[in-house]
Amino acid sequence: MKRFFRLAAMLGAVFLFASGAFAQGGAKQGPAETRDADLEKDGLHNLEVARHYFKLRKAYVAALERCEEIIAGNPTFSKIDEVLFMAGESSLNLAAGKGKQRSSLYIIHEGDNKRTLKPEEFRDLARDYLSQLVNSYPDSTFRPDAMNDLQALGGAKPKVTKP
Repeated sequence: MKRFFRLAAMLGAVFLFASGAFAQGGAKQGPAETRDADLEKDGLHNLEVARHYFKLRKAYVAALERCEEIIAGNPTFSKIDEVLFMAGESSLNLAAGKGKQRSSLYIIHEGDNKRTLKPEEFRDLARDYLSQLVNSYPDSTFRPDAMNDLQALGGAKPKVTKP
């Protein structure tokens, strides 16, 4: 009788552990990318600030700088497609002289020299950001609007492949 209870207990334990393992059988592999929680939090904050500058204040220099900060600091950010779109749109608006900030407030540092961009350079910058969005994120909800803007800029630049 004792042997029967031991055998039953062992079979029950095996069944219990095996059923727990099968219950999680839906996941075939882990997430595609692991993201740093602190970088994501920081990126989300910067994105909110960039949205505020872009939509409410029409401060396109400030929005572009926030977007560039996200791109440089966290290129695997979960909402990088929106960041690229906002950076491209901000650049287009600066090229057209729109917004409440002068485009001359956007300064490029080249070594010891500082300079501002001309309208055609802002358009080229916009084309770079929007092309990156279109080429790298084909399922993005921002892709159709980016494609419309790119038509006026001469189309998307080809995707750069790294050797």
